[in-house]
Amino acid sequence: MKIHEYQGKELLRKYGVPVPFGIPALSVEDALAAIPRVQKESGGDVVVVKAQIHAGGRGKAGGVKVARTRVDAEEAVKRIFGMTLVTPQTGPAGKKVQRLFVEQGLAIAKEYYLGMLLDRATGRVTVMASTEGGVDIEEVAATHPEKILKESVNPAVGWQDYQARRLAKRLAMTPAVTGELVKFLRLLTRCYEDMDCSMLEVNPLVVTQDGKVLALDAKINFDDNALYRHPELAEWRDPNEEDPQETAAKQWDLSYIALEGNIGCMVNGAGLAMSTMDIIKFYGGQPANFLDVGGGATTEKVTAAFKIITTDPAVKAIFVNIFGGIMKCDTIANGIIAAVKETGLSMPLVVRLEGTNVELGKKLLADSGLNILAAADMADGAQKAVAAVAALKGGAK
Repeated sequence: MKIHEYQGKELLRKYGVPVPFGIPALSVEDALAAIPRVQKESGGDVVVVKAQIHAGGRGKAGGVKVARTRVDAEEAVKRIFGMTLVTPQTGPAGKKVQRLFVEQGLAIAKEYYLGMLLDRATGRVTVMASTEGGVDIEEVAATHPEKILKESVNPAVGWQDYQARRLAKRLAMTPAVTGELVKFLRLLTRCYEDMDCSMLEVNPLVVTQDGKVLALDAKINFDDNALYRHPELAEWRDPNEEDPQETAAKQWDLSYIALEGNIGCMVNGAGLAMSTMDIIKFYGGQPANFLDVGGGATTEKVTAAFKIITTDPAVKAIFVNIFGGIMKCDTIANGIIAAVKETGLSMPLVVRLEGTNVELGKKLLADSGLNILAAADMADGAQKAVAAVAALKGGAK
């Protein structure tokens, strides 16, 4: 689960992490009203108008504007709100700006990068830091990996202050700033652990001209598997920033990830789902999604899965690949029949069933009178799905 910058800063503030003063706005009118309030609170005229989308690279795309007067700030609000930002993380379609954050301007002396995530190579949460703050960390990693400093968190003892001092020394920080960084990281790592974050990024971490250390940005993702421990986070979801199919899948406890292909996949089991995508690719096709209905799916759940797949306009054929263990093949068959009838499915549908109650499942499909292509095995099913899409393309020509 992702949240907006202003929400991330609200969370950091609760943990005592220093952040600039700012006011979120859900409309142009709210943003215009926030400008004088921010100027009054900060005691200065400079404000920063920031687009709020779930993607990085907003500044380069024109979504962040430093305004030195109220007039400039008002112009920035009217220009940024409603615009479509295209960044490397949004894809070519971009994202429409529907929220703004009006924040106080700061006199910045130095910018750094700071981030926390799970390093799968070491199996430990890792704190990363760099002198290259305010730029894409992916670019730094690709061109100057030596500039990214790392400190792993020992799960037995947690984050230690000496690690912050070690990072500060390598970042060439002054003794005064080092002391501020020690306190900053002590609070930041506590927030990461308490809130079950999967990523916490501060880019940039800034040192002001009067020696204060603040989080000028906050990008926080949470582990979906731990959200039951944090029900208060539900109100921070922004449906406008989430894939509607993935949102629908979560409501039915389905594991769904949209891809860029045209063959919809419905499979039970993550391993089988990945193998199904691989074999589609092997035979020259492109999977449109990862969708695992799980081991205990009901007819209703299967029907919901079908609806989710068919809402993707790129899908031209569907490959259902089920190995019935806990999941019985007749349950899948009933779900397929119900879904096809309810959705009025007209695209090619390839079904491969194997396992518990397989003969009953195949009989149900055969007796349904529906146009379903039966597959003998995975390879046969993948080839038939790829061929069905190719035939459609040929017909279009």
